[in-house]
Amino acid sequence: MTTVTQYLIDYQYVILAYFVLLAAVYALTLVYAFRELQRVNLSRIDNKDLGLLVSVSNVRPVSIIIPAYNEAVTIAETLYSAIKTQYPEFEVIVVNDGSDDDTLEVLAEMLELVRVLRPVQKRLEYQPIKDIYLSRKYPNVYVVDKENGGKADALNAGLDVSSYPLFCSMDADSLLEPTALMRMANKFLFDRQLVASGGSVRILNGCTVVDGEVVRVKSPASIIESIQIAEYLRGFLAGRVVWDRMKSLLIISGAFGVFRKDLVHAINGYRHTVGEDMDLVVRLHRYCVQQKIRYHVAFDPEPVCWTQAPNEIKSLLVQRNRWQRGLIAALWHSRGMMLNPRYGSVGLVAFPYFVFIETIAPFIELTGYISLIIFFVLGIVSWPFFVLFLVFAIVWGGVLNMSAVIFDSLITKRYETVRDILEIALASALEFLGYRQVVDFERAVGSLFAWRRKWGKAKRQEIGDNKYRQIERERKLRIQKKV
Repeated sequence: MTTVTQYLIDYQYVILAYFVLLAAVYALTLVYAFRELQRVNLSRIDNKDLGLLVSVSNVRPVSIIIPAYNEAVTIAETLYSAIKTQYPEFEVIVVNDGSDDDTLEVLAEMLELVRVLRPVQKRLEYQPIKDIYLSRKYPNVYVVDKENGGKADALNAGLDVSSYPLFCSMDADSLLEPTALMRMANKFLFDRQLVASGGSVRILNGCTVVDGEVVRVKSPASIIESIQIAEYLRGFLAGRVVWDRMKSLLIISGAFGVFRKDLVHAINGYRHTVGEDMDLVVRLHRYCVQQKIRYHVAFDPEPVCWTQAPNEIKSLLVQRNRWQRGLIAALWHSRGMMLNPRYGSVGLVAFPYFVFIETIAPFIELTGYISLIIFFVLGIVSWPFFVLFLVFAIVWGGVLNMSAVIFDSLITKRYETVRDILEIALASALEFLGYRQVVDFERAVGSLFAWRRKWGKAKRQEIGDNKYRQIERERKLRIQKKV
């Protein structure tokens, strides 16, 4: 029994070493990333000069593709934001992926759709397209009505209908800032090796939205939403800045990314998987290396897309379960890249990180918390271990979250009031007091059931208040009167 007890005591420090390492990685990533963000912000081109540069340059036109399945609640605002994009030449293609709600009716009412004949390349695989519509109000907006096949399927259909050499994938609950596409395209203009680029994704919850545009950035109503803001800043924004500098970026969010269409066609488009966004980027890395194409997959913090975050625990867990399964599916499909020097830092650094840190992290962290309870019950807890565990697993995590929120606010000055900043910072400090453990458990479940093909979808909320709301109310009133 003494030997078993000693093993348990020794294991305490294995767990502690992991949390210390994790805290150090988070801290170094945060400091480095926000130094880079400060440098980028100082060299930022203002909107007027950027618009002049893009207008006189030979920029390539862009197709904005928006897959939509049961998005009647959000699609109007998303479309308004896409239509208001400031760019010389672009088209918007909404793919109605067999919705069984009022998505198509909302689009028809809002856009004044008319059925058209449009050439379709048919280079990719997807469920049959039933009809293609053009908007009478906006001549660069198309709606593709097809049978349901999932998000990847809808994106492939949108790709084959699209006309332009670059495409921007965008979620149906997201809003592009008016200059976001212009800023992204500017990078493609000067970096000829750029094959894909992701922009910043910020949380929309709490913000004031008018006709598809964020007019005021405010703190959200719930603690869950505020914690997610810190998560995005720490993991999405800061983490991707570091991976970009290491030329090892494996993830471009499905909410906002711009890609070269010829290369996406070359790898047969999006794969039918739960994590289609990461899977696409990993396969682009693999293809370019195998074909000896000089390439660059980038992250640009300046272009911004605003997206909804779950505001309830059930939707949050559905989302994180899906993300974890998508991560594992993407890594497994391209497992030959793991520790393969042929793929440079992608194979030797990024792949091992996502396998050994992101994939198994939920299990190690949960083991740490459970072990602490067991040690207390058995009366063998080491008090130095307990104090250090508390500091690195909970207190330091809260400090990093607060720092991420404050650093970002100082650099980007997105939030209008100090109160909003403090509310988010203080709420984010609570991540490691219950929220983190619940999310880790769901991620662990996602890992154990990574083979499941069920997508899962977070509950949508209405976005803002636009002039379409009155149109929609009148439409429903007419239907009621007919009945």
